[in-house]
Amino acid sequence: MMGRRSLPLSGAAIIGLVIAGGSATTWAKTVAAIGQPAPEFAAADTSGRMRRLDEFKGKTVVLEWTSSSCPFTAAHYTNGVMQALQKWATDRGVIWLSVLSTDPSHTDYLPPAEAEAYNRKRGGTPTALLMDQNGIMGHAYGARTTPGMFIISATGVLVYEGAIDDHPSYDPAVVLKSHNLVRAALEDIAAGRPVATPSTKPYGCAVGYGAI
Repeated sequence: MMGRRSLPLSGAAIIGLVIAGGSATTWAKTVAAIGQPAPEFAAADTSGRMRRLDEFKGKTVVLEWTSSSCPFTAAHYTNGVMQALQKWATDRGVIWLSVLSTDPSHTDYLPPAEAEAYNRKRGGTPTALLMDQNGIMGHAYGARTTPGMFIISATGVLVYEGAIDDHPSYDPAVVLKSHNLVRAALEDIAAGRPVATPSTKPYGCAVGYGAI
């Protein structure tokens, strides 16, 4: 069984993009691009229901790549920041899809029922939690970190990709003081403005894709 890739954390624990296992060039070419139609996807949620992008036509959709073992992801749940953002967004009609792309070969892989229980325990309230254990959805979007964030407009166009905030840290206290880039993008969309910062450098733990 493969364990989760350890992170070279030091100092303020600032970390840039962490590429998932295997050579990035050997994966299928990423098709997601800002300003272009978002890639279609079909992934089962934790109840076994197949969810597709076209199901949410006419709605703004947030995709949140998540993890059960990443300290960067945990920092956003420990202090309630992620849960509050999910509630704020879904209360305004936004579809929020959390995505687990962890391959079953990894020790932190959770089967659907366990993944759902874990997400409930940490207080997550997404529209659905998707199981992408084959990594097809993750590779289509170029998701490489957890947390990793993408926003799709009501017209189906990718309008944001990158980090959740502007302070790469796994310290919950730092997260509380950070500028949330996802909320800012959603506020731009709600006001009818172009997203001011459509692309940022993601940070966090490598998504636990399977070996090639």
